[in-house]
Amino acid sequence: MRYYLMLGAFGLGMSALSAQSLSPVSEGSGNSVSKVWVSDLGNGQYKNPVLNADYSDPDACRVGDDYYMTASSFDAVPGLPILHSKDLVNWRLIGHALHRQVPIEHFEKTQHGNGVWAPAIRFHDGEFYIYYPDPDFGIYLVKAKNPAGPWSEPVLVEGGKGLIDPCPLWDDNGKAYLVHGWAGSRAGIKSVITVKTMNAQGDKVTDEGAIVYDGHEKDPTVEGPKFYKRNGYYYIFAPAGGVATGWQLVLRSKNVYGPYERRVVMHEGKSGINGPHQGAWVDTKAVNGKSEDWFLHFQDKNEYGRVVHLQPMKWVHNWPVIGADADGDGIGEPVLTYKKPNVGKTYPVMTPPESDEFNSIGLGKQWQWQANPKGIWAMPGNEGNLRLYSYKTPEGGKNLWDVPNVLMQKFPAEEFIVTTKLQFSPNTKLENEKTGLVIMGQSYAGLYLKSKKGGRELVHAICEKASEGKPETEKVLTNIKSGTPLYLRVKVSKGGKCQFSFSTDGERFEPAGDAFQAEPGRWIGAKVGLFCTRDTQTNDSGYADYDWFRVTP
Repeated sequence: MRYYLMLGAFGLGMSALSAQSLSPVSEGSGNSVSKVWVSDLGNGQYKNPVLNADYSDPDACRVGDDYYMTASSFDAVPGLPILHSKDLVNWRLIGHALHRQVPIEHFEKTQHGNGVWAPAIRFHDGEFYIYYPDPDFGIYLVKAKNPAGPWSEPVLVEGGKGLIDPCPLWDDNGKAYLVHGWAGSRAGIKSVITVKTMNAQGDKVTDEGAIVYDGHEKDPTVEGPKFYKRNGYYYIFAPAGGVATGWQLVLRSKNVYGPYERRVVMHEGKSGINGPHQGAWVDTKAVNGKSEDWFLHFQDKNEYGRVVHLQPMKWVHNWPVIGADADGDGIGEPVLTYKKPNVGKTYPVMTPPESDEFNSIGLGKQWQWQANPKGIWAMPGNEGNLRLYSYKTPEGGKNLWDVPNVLMQKFPAEEFIVTTKLQFSPNTKLENEKTGLVIMGQSYAGLYLKSKKGGRELVHAICEKASEGKPETEKVLTNIKSGTPLYLRVKVSKGGKCQFSFSTDGERFEPAGDAFQAEPGRWIGAKVGLFCTRDTQTNDSGYADYDWFRVTP
């Protein structure tokens, strides 16, 4: 019998009824299909990446016929995205497991690069478990009966600095283990993997653990371990060699504490897919008596973030081989196109949402704030608009890098256009209220309206080295009359070149400034989004009404 951490003590054979009851949505209802990137080729094949957006450090599990994925979310809120698929190619964003980051007060300020690092999602004893690390506070657990939520409040499984990338294993003898890596920036050591025991509930570590692998000599920066058991072997899948240049390592042993044998099972080779590692092994439910093995991993694409690829996987002499192994050396290389997993059926094309008409009471699930949100920042579904209220910038804040109420989403492809329509109603007693469209990273650029006495200015702003506290430089483009609708646009071209433009009729767009080179954020890709700020504390705010936000080719 095979035991998989991804399914805990349930193994792989959930009944159709159980799997059906866990499915968060009926397929075909409310599905989103991107206009700029679809992995499913419609001919029985797919192209990588299956998610062409920054779902960093993906982890996944299968429950019956359903697959669920989560990913790192760092400082973005809501965090811990939950994606659902029936075929590993078409994914729908069904919610988030973390609606406020803890400690609450700490994450009310921007915390770039901090917060949720690489999580693990598993199904055990009738519940979904997500273990996520905060490198400054420790390892947390959230749980849910339904992956679409509600999820429990975070429980601290082990406190401490530098504990990262946790993954549980419920063994067939009833014992529970936790494997994790170490962040050198906090712990003062990295490139080692530790295994610890947990209580039966999986919500508390019960010992100091033991280092089971030291990668300093052969596998520097080994991290992101995922724990599995198969055919009597314990397996630790772990990336090594660094995000952009590394490889996928697998360790195996007959004893949970080792010694572990080592093997590289996937590298870049001649594929051009850099750093192919850090992800999840899943298998398909048997069709005609045969199941398949697959591996989800990321590729770091700088300003586009860490996008998700799907690789075929096979077992050879109880070792996995991931990707295509043309030369038969046991080390696979990533594929660009491949036949879709055989799941016994063909499912509709779907992708995470991108455009938003702002007609619903809640924000689209693609949106995330730059810190724990306040209820006074936004009013979605206000007469078919998203109303953003101006909110005072933090004391000592130098630019938008420090502003918590920036509402953003991931880049969805290498090339796309974002257009939004708005009307700005600033507080007439104030100056310097601002609202607009921004491409955010460690440097950023934006196109926005700014209030002044007697009117509104349209401003093109650039902030080089925003993460280092440098100020914006502004160029006033034109004056905009009160009550005039305005269309703001940014066109993102290959290589992350971003050209802003604007229009008053939605037809003729005038360029705004030179093309801006998008930059990644801290451990994340660039993002695109909206904001509304003021620099004065007062008893009332102005606001901006955004009619829609559309992503097109």
